[in-house]
Amino acid sequence: MENTSTRRNVYDAAFKLKAIHLAAEEGNRAAARSLGINESMVRRWRRHNEELTTCKKTTKAFRGRKSSWPEVENALEDWVNTQQADVRGVSTVQIRLKAKEVAAEKNIGDFRGGPSWCFRFMQRKGLSIRTRTTACQQLHPDFKEKITNFSEFTRRNITEHSIAPADIINMDEVPLTFDLPLTRTVNKKGESSITLKTTGHERTHFTCVLGCTASGQKLQPMVIFKGLTMPKEKFPKGISVKVNKKGWMIESIMKEWLNECYAKRPGGYVR
Repeated sequence: MENTSTRRNVYDAAFKLKAIHLAAEEGNRAAARSLGINESMVRRWRRHNEELTTCKKTTKAFRGRKSSWPEVENALEDWVNTQQADVRGVSTVQIRLKAKEVAAEKNIGDFRGGPSWCFRFMQRKGLSIRTRTTACQQLHPDFKEKITNFSEFTRRNITEHSIAPADIINMDEVPLTFDLPLTRTVNKKGESSITLKTTGHERTHFTCVLGCTASGQKLQPMVIFKGLTMPKEKFPKGISVKVNKKGWMIESIMKEWLNECYAKRPGGYVR
């Protein structure tokens, strides 16, 4: 039996806009006749003129589920645009929290604002998660050999000297900043430059000294601020606070760490 089915032609947004412009000048019927298409298609495309103007020129169809809460999403899109205009980063968590706030203001009780809804919202509004790229630190070429040698050295000395897990300490000095700007933000697709506003303190550092034993016990943390005088604020108990000109560990503060953090662990003075 002969197959009489015909294949549907698919037109992209650029072609549809061409038909819309031609119809505006010559009329729907003349435009359809000139382009060899059905007049009903021209009428339908003219109804979607705004969507076709804002989408990619290669878009061929508007597929996907339509929003169940368009008023929430429209208000949320305005909020995202405002954040971008103020050069503020926007995370997906912030979007979901703001969406729930907007829904509550509009007395919409069936709105949940879950992760899947957030993904669909971003798809509908042409948003994506943009990442700031930074150069990462390169590992030394023979780092694997150094790790192996260090592991063998520690195992040998632990066995030879019968060192208990509670006496094996891992201490590290962690440089931190007073401001941790977002490295990812929700932004319009296609943007080549992503700028984020910060408080200006992202380069102001302090040092946090953390330690723990091989048995899993945590040592009292130490914080070292940059300055010459001790801050007047009241700090939480269980934290040792120091200051020095550079805001990092020096020999004198290391001695204080040994007395205030290392030796004060349970049984530390005895050992």
